[in-house]
Amino acid sequence: MVTIREKPVVKMRAEGICTSHSRTDVRVRDIATVVDEPLERGGSNAAPSPTEMLMASLLGCTNVILHKVAAKNGVEIEALSLKLETEFDRNGVMLAKFVEIPFPAMTLTVDVTTRASDAEVAVLARELDAFCPVSQVIRKSGTRLKTIFNVTRP
Repeated sequence: MVTIREKPVVKMRAEGICTSHSRTDVRVRDIATVVDEPLERGGSNAAPSPTEMLMASLLGCTNVILHKVAAKNGVEIEALSLKLETEFDRNGVMLAKFVEIPFPAMTLTVDVTTRASDAEVAVLARELDAFCPVSQVIRKSGTRLKTIFNVTRP
């Protein structure tokens, strides 16, 4: 068996070509994606907006880190779905006034199906908060990020 050792600190790169005032074609590694605004904000609605991408990043990071901490703790996740609701003060992006904390509050709902005990789920929640880099950035920006775990047992 081959063991792959990941580097603990890496440089990350992304490049963007701005094809219009609202659309950015982004390349990360060998992957192409798009960031765009909805029609009502002058975009072409081809992809999530930058703020929606932030939300999507939190959902994606939650999925990856929760599965990692579950594996580390010997917990099997049978099903997982995530929901994120946020308050967004758009005064800043509307250039109306400076907004120190554009997302004052977010609620992340984790619906998980597992045989894990309540104590084991509490460990997963604690380690998710400790190890998810996207949630750490969001919290340290001043956003109140509340995570709710709804557990279904098969």
